[in-house]
Amino acid sequence: MAEADGKSTELNGGSEEQEPAEDSHGAEDASGSKEGHRQASPAAPTEAGEVSGERPMPDVEGETGAGGEGEEEEDTDSMDGSGLYSLTEDGERESEEGRRRERAKEKEAGKRVEGRKRNRPDGGSSSDEDEEEEEEEDHEEEEEDEQAMEAWLGAELSELRGPTWRAVPSLRFREIGKGSHQFVRRVCGARGLVQRLELQGRLERHTGCVNTLHFNPSGTRLASGSDDLRVVIWDWAVRRAELEFDSGHKSNVFQAKFLPHSGDSTLAMCARDGQIRVAELSATQRCKNTKRVAQHKGAAHKLALEPDSPCSFLSAGEDAVVFGIDLRLDRPANKLVVVKEGDKKVGLYTIFVNPANTHHFAVGGRDQYVRIYDQRKINENDNNGVLKKFCPSHLVSSESKTNITCLVYSHDGTELLASYNDEDIYLFDSSHSDGADYKRRYKGHRNNATVKGVNFYGPCSEFVVSGSDCGHIYLWDKHSARIVQFMEGDRGGVVNCLEPHPHLPGMATSGLDHDVKLWAPTAETPTGLKGLKEVMKKNKRERDEDSVRHGDQYDTQLLWFLMRHMRNRRPQRARREGGEGDTDESWSSPDSSDEEDGGPDHVQCMSS
Repeated sequence: MAEADGKSTELNGGSEEQEPAEDSHGAEDASGSKEGHRQASPAAPTEAGEVSGERPMPDVEGETGAGGEGEEEEDTDSMDGSGLYSLTEDGERESEEGRRRERAKEKEAGKRVEGRKRNRPDGGSSSDEDEEEEEEEDHEEEEEDEQAMEAWLGAELSELRGPTWRAVPSLRFREIGKGSHQFVRRVCGARGLVQRLELQGRLERHTGCVNTLHFNPSGTRLASGSDDLRVVIWDWAVRRAELEFDSGHKSNVFQAKFLPHSGDSTLAMCARDGQIRVAELSATQRCKNTKRVAQHKGAAHKLALEPDSPCSFLSAGEDAVVFGIDLRLDRPANKLVVVKEGDKKVGLYTIFVNPANTHHFAVGGRDQYVRIYDQRKINENDNNGVLKKFCPSHLVSSESKTNITCLVYSHDGTELLASYNDEDIYLFDSSHSDGADYKRRYKGHRNNATVKGVNFYGPCSEFVVSGSDCGHIYLWDKHSARIVQFMEGDRGGVVNCLEPHPHLPGMATSGLDHDVKLWAPTAETPTGLKGLKEVMKKNKRERDEDSVRHGDQYDTQLLWFLMRHMRNRRPQRARREGGEGDTDESWSSPDSSDEEDGGPDHVQCMSS
């Protein structure tokens, strides 16, 4: 246990001032003291003893500096329902253990009496020995589980690099004009500021879950879309909604993005109804109209912008189709590819254009493969048009039904990040050959309840950020794969969307709550990562338990199909009763499908 505890101290980054060597010695001392306690009371349950052997997460305010003098305070934070790993006061633990011992003794006494009654004719009984053997086996099994958990937490981690940015020297150099043009970039990528992120405020206007966030290129405006079918344009700095309009969609808005170099006048949107719509905004803070430019047969979760194009972008849908959309054409949508694995279509959840080579784009969806295509040479008769595909080696032949919920390219297009449902986040080298394995693995969060987003944070993609079903936000150092920040996000329990600011150290997040949260590095002290280890263990155990029930996924998909079918029939029935016809303007593509009624192509918008 001492060895496992020593490893557990290295699972996260914590504050930059911590000394790993001293942490490991502290964990060994704690483990030794608690092991003695377990040996003194073998009949007692093992949870409290094992946890007390772990090294508590450091309290930043209790540290005395890099020298490590003084004793660290014990972390007493715990998640609801995670009492198995909570760290409690000695008195409470001893009283609880006493009660457990009494109950165990009473239970053993009752079993002995029954055993004697059953075995009186034989003149003896082996029930006591059997009970002791069972207890010993349970004790050993729990210890093995705990050791396996510690090994999992500490696996595939590297040492944190030293700080690359120091505040005082950097400020002095800026005062004399030395390196001032790089000041902001270095600040945004500094680990010390990431460890000081805290909640700054909330943007409240939506009446449903907020599914999408996107800053305009200059970072002065933030667009949000919601289940309430509304899109809001925020002046986030003063926390005021400048424009609110009806998106024109019939179901949950999944994404709304400013097209680059459009003067913030064009907004592309997609939704569960499969429509791809474009909103035209005026300089007088109003929406002129929205137009449908493409129609998927299933939900459309993501759009991919081309960094330098104000009129073209890509869309991906659960119908496995990727559309290339050019607003300069009379019929903007062009079907680029139908994604398949063999002869089977693969529904898509995510798409992203390589910022360094805009001809390349990557997609992910209802299987374990990241696929990269080149728009210039897609031949569906040759490897289904795929340029190359990546997958973690242990998932290639896995029987579990893993999906990719989100993927993104790094700032320079050299790396590709993919988040898997009920699995971990993996980093791939986009220049590697077809079939290459991952470079880094980021773990500790939970991605199961919704279609989670993932993103890079920092001007040079220094960090990885993701939400979680546990309601927390995780930030990993990209190179070491250690968690350096851990924040409580949504009260609703799930954080889905994370949008870093393009030029400043901060970000916006959203999830099942009906608001948008803004984060900035204003905390006086770096994070102590309190409660992180307990939450990570809880997430892992829940994931392992759910993995044996992955067959329920099909029941969920069938239920969702029936609900969608019933919802789509209601507007059709209403039109039949009202005798209204649906208009179909020239902006609809011949490749688009109206199999699912997508509603009108053109909607006049009124500003709020």
